[in-house]
Amino acid sequence: ALRCSLQFLGNIAAGNVDSQNSIWKCAFPDLFLTCLTYNDEKVVAYCCMVLFTCLNLEKVRTLLDPGNLTVALHVLKVYKEQLESEWSFLIVTDHLLKCPELVKALYAKLSNQERVTLLELIMAKVSEKNPVTSEEMNVFMRHADFLAGCFQEKCEAVLKLTSAVDAEDEEALVTIRLLDVLCEMTSNNGQLEHLQALPGLLETAIDTLRLTHLAGKQAVNIFTATHAMTGQEEISHPAVGFKSHLIRLIGNLCYKNKENQDKV
Repeated sequence: ALRCSLQFLGNIAAGNVDSQNSIWKCAFPDLFLTCLTYNDEKVVAYCCMVLFTCLNLEKVRTLLDPGNLTVALHVLKVYKEQLESEWSFLIVTDHLLKCPELVKALYAKLSNQERVTLLELIMAKVSEKNPVTSEEMNVFMRHADFLAGCFQEKCEAVLKLTSAVDAEDEEALVTIRLLDVLCEMTSNNGQLEHLQALPGLLETAIDTLRLTHLAGKQAVNIFTATHAMTGQEEISHPAVGFKSHLIRLIGNLCYKNKENQDKV
């Protein structure tokens, strides 16, 4: 009955703003929270469908309220746990990422594992090849400011990967994902100039490259150039390629930018 009711709500909300507003008024946030945490995958998926259909930018902003932020947090949890749930993916990429303040508020509340998930969703969005409006570009630039700040703050966490004990350090994995997203953002002409002008980003990338290179020389670890890994480890370890990604970021930040070229 619950599955059918949610499907029915999703159907009457599709393309009908009055229905969307009525459902929102009655169901947000309590009913959505109940269904998002329900012990039935289909109930959760249908709930995400209804939520996706009802959302717009104005409603996304209401998620900033501390009491409502839980809804956004649960959507991310659903995506992380049920990767085949297309609706939770779309809620994040098509709605939540349009509000940089919400992304910031979410990021602060997430565990490191969940941050990696959010960064992967941001990566999916910035990798899209669709043409973007100036408003969307503005949103991307605000994301870029925030993520560059996070990277500058946490970049040295990646050095924890030099010891076997911390080989799966989650904070370091977040730093690696942040670098991946920044590489992707600086590969986009629309965002490149903005990132090239960010104070300290280039210096941080160079310092981190110097530190990881040094760490690789001091002992045999993940950053050692000649480190022969066994079998699958080579492919699966996220730190492999970290130095090359730093070089890619530095190269992008120098592209047609004399000031940055001179700094390097």
